This record gives sequence, C-alpha cells and structure tokens, in this order.
Amino acid sequence: MPTMTMSQAINEAIREEMRLQAELILLGQDIGAYGGTFGVYKGLYDEFGPERVRDGPLCESATVGFGIGLAISGMRCIVELEFMDFTTVAMDQIVNQAAKLHYFLGGQVTVPLVIRTPIVSRMGMGPQHSQSLEAWFMHVPGLKIAIPSTAHDAKGLMKTALRDQNPVLFIENVKLYSTKDELPEGEHLIPFGQARILRAGRDVTLVAISGTVPDALAAASELDSQGISVEVVDPRTLNPFDTKSLADSLRKTGRMVIAHDAYRTCGIAAEISQRMMEEAFDYLNAPIVRVTGLDVPIPSGPLHLSVVPDKSRIIKAIQNMMR
Repeated sequence: MPTMTMSQAINEAIREEMRLQAELILLGQDIGAYGGTFGVYKGLYDEFGPERVRDGPLCESATVGFGIGLAISGMRCIVELEFMDFTTVAMDQIVNQAAKLHYFLGGQVTVPLVIRTPIVSRMGMGPQHSQSLEAWFMHVPGLKIAIPSTAHDAKGLMKTALRDQNPVLFIENVKLYSTKDELPEGEHLIPFGQARILRAGRDVTLVAISGTVPDALAAASELDSQGISVEVVDPRTLNPFDTKSLADSLRKTGRMVIAHDAYRTCGIAAEISQRMMEEAFDYLNAPIVRVTGLDVPIPSGPLHLSVVPDKSRIIKAIQNMMR
C-alpha cells in the first residue's frame, strides 16, 4: 500500500474527484498557483487551470456565499477558509444558508458544498488564528462534519464528502498534515458516522479528536508499560456521530477519558460525556474525565503549549482514574 502524508492524501482525494466530476471547482484565498496557505492544493492549478481552481477575495462570507450559489445551481464546490477562526466571518452563510436551504425549499434543492478549514491550535499564532471551534457547528442541524486525524481517514472521508449532496464542514489539523499513513490502492471511501478504534484496550476508553490523537496513542503506549490497557477511539465525524461504537467501548472498559484541543466549556467532550451517561451509565466504574484546552484566549508564541492537552496531561488523567 502507498504511504503518504495527510496533506498529500487530501490533495489526492480532491484530484481524483476533480477528474471524475467535471462540475467540481475550488474556491479560496491563495489556492491557485500558490497552492494554498499550507500547500494542500499543490499542483491542482497546473492540472485543472484557473477556471476550476479560483482564487477568491479576502472575504470569507462572499466566497462561501458564492459556493452555495454554485451548489444550488448544480455545480459542486470546495471552499477553503484559511483558518478555522475565519468561519466566524462566514457564520450566516454556513449556519443560516448552507445548512438550511434544503429545508427552506422543501427538498427541491441540494447543497453539495464542502468547506475545508484547518485548526491551527499548536503553531503559536495567537488567539485569532488558533481556535478549535468544531463544537459550534455540531450544534447545527443540516451540516455534516468530518474531522480526520490520519491520512487514511482524510482521503476516505474527503472522497465521501465530495459525493454527498449535503453541505460538509471538513476540519483538518495543521499539526497532522505531515503525519504519514498507509492508504489502500484503488477506490477508497469511508462512510460518515463510523468511529475508528486506533488501539484496542481493556481498562480505559480514550476518545481522542483531531490533533490530540498522536498524544493519545503515545500516552496509551506508555501506560501499557505500566500495566494499564487503553483503548483509543477516534470518532472521525461529528455529524453524524457514532455514539454506539463509543458506548460499546465504554461498556467493555468501564472508564472513559475524552481529549480535544478546544475549550473545555461546552466542548464536544461535554456532549460525548452526556451521550455516554444516557447510553452506558450502568457500566461506569468512574466519572468520565475531560482533558481539553483551557478556557482562555490562546497565547502567541511558545506559551500556547501551556493551554492545549499533551501526552503528560492525558497520562495523569488516566492514572488518577485507575487509583
């Protein structure tokens, strides 16, 4: 099986679908000859040209609105927002238009739009360029959400998103772009709503989202040498969400820790915890624990590492749980 980085896997998924779907175009800032802010679109402009790979204005709301217009007219579009923080200036288009037009018009139109946006929480770029805002969008009916952590999952989920008739928010993590993984040859699609067990275990279920997955796997490996067996689970998509697989794992282990970079208050960990209380409360041997970002604006420079979870915080949470 070929090995590639997560960035390359996303690029390959988009390239393959652009070859298959003549109506698929790309919109965003610096995505043309430059290849995108983080290089994910490298080479696509050269192959498909300026008619299908279009640089947009410095106005996220206009770019998303244009993408919605294309989608409801029968075109398929990927819009890139350079940082997840910039979804805030396109919220009306994403939340009130893309997610709702199918319902407004009684199913007469579909909105086959993919909005790509990266989390940049671990690069020290300050409070307006470092936020993980995925929980906001999990609150929006009509919007699908993918948040892969590996090259394998990123390619499979992107291809699925590009064949869906619903708007999809595709959330990537810049920290993960250079991580490598094996990909199967041939057609590779991953259905939404299916979590992935990255490491089997018997003592604790560790749910890890996006950028926390490498730390979670490293923590599980270290704890294994201490006699603590940790099952690491990646939900992969937030809507639809695979409650069943997480509950099945919790029923097996009796304990759960949830890790994500986003703020603690009203983060996805809180929603997951409540779902587990509803589905598997009788199997709990200890309270569910959250290992998350701190509820503070994210600092610039090296200080930002003090506000996001790391391997040591995950290990400490699990050790305390096992006492």
